[in-house]
Amino acid sequence: MIVNVSVVSMFTMSGFSGTAHYRVTLFILTLLCYCVIWLVNVTIIVTIIVDKNLHEPMYIFLCNLCINGLYGTAGFYPKFLIDLLSNSHVISYSGCLLQGFVLHSSVTADFTILLLMAYDRYVAICQPLIYHSVMTKGKIGMFVFFAWLVPHYMMLVSTITTAITKICGSHIPKIYCINYLVNRLACTPPLASAIIPAFNFTVCLTYVVLIFWSYLYLIKNCLHSGENRSKFMQTCLPHLLCLNILVISILFDLMYVRFGTSTIPQSLKNFMAIEFLIVPPILNPLIYGLKLTQIRNRIVEVFLRKN
Repeated sequence: MIVNVSVVSMFTMSGFSGTAHYRVTLFILTLLCYCVIWLVNVTIIVTIIVDKNLHEPMYIFLCNLCINGLYGTAGFYPKFLIDLLSNSHVISYSGCLLQGFVLHSSVTADFTILLLMAYDRYVAICQPLIYHSVMTKGKIGMFVFFAWLVPHYMMLVSTITTAITKICGSHIPKIYCINYLVNRLACTPPLASAIIPAFNFTVCLTYVVLIFWSYLYLIKNCLHSGENRSKFMQTCLPHLLCLNILVISILFDLMYVRFGTSTIPQSLKNFMAIEFLIVPPILNPLIYGLKLTQIRNRIVEVFLRKN
C-alpha cells in the first residue's frame, strides 16, 4: 500500500494575482469559452455517433479526439471558474494530483489519437487496396482502447511517483497544478521524478516525429497523383493543422514553465499556461467540421431541418 509521506495538505496558487479588478469579466469570458468548447465538440461527437455513414476509422478517431478535448478541459475550467469568484486560491493535495493527472493524460492522448489518424491516412492513401483489411472494426477498437490506456497508464505512474514524494513547500506559481511543479517542491526529489517525466516527454516527442514523418511521406507520394493530392487536402490537411495547433500550444506552456520569471506580466504568463486549453479544444472540431465534407454536410442538414 502506498502511503503519502507529505505533510502538505493544501497548495496555494499565485497565478491569480492581479485578476481581482477584472475577475467578473474574466469569469464571463471563461464561461463563454467553456460553453463554446462544449458546443463545438458535442456537435461533432453527436453527429458522428448518430450518422452511420460516419462510422469509419477517420471519424471514429475524430470522435475520440473531441471526447478527449472535453475530458482535458473538464480538469481545468470548473476549478478555474470557482477560483475566479473566490478570494482564496487553494487546491487540496489530492485535487492537485488529480488535476495534473487529467491535464497530462489528456495532452498525451491527443498526441496518441493524432498518431492513429496519421496512420489511418497513410494506409488509406498509400495502400488503398488493403485499407479495409487493415482497418477492421476489431483493430479500430484495439487502437482506440490503447489510445486511452497508454496515456493514462503513463500518467498514473507519474502521479504515483509524485504522490509518494515528501513535499516541503505549498506554493504553486500557476493557475492550475501539474506534476512538474509539485516535484519542484520536493524536499529531496527522487530519481524517478526526473526519469519518468523525461520518458513521457520522449514518448510524446516520438509521436510528433512519427506524425510529421508520415505526412511528409504522404506529401511526397501525393505529388504524383491528382487523386491522392485531393485526398490529402481534404482529409490530411485538417490533421496537420490540428497537430501544429497542439504542438504550438504545448510549446507556449513549456515556455511558461521554463521562462515564467517575474519580468513577464502575469496576464501573459497565464495565457501561455492555458493556451493549450483554449485553442485546440475549439479549433480542432471547427477545422474538421468545416473541412471534412461529410461532417459539414451532415451538420448543415440537421440545422436546416430544425429551421
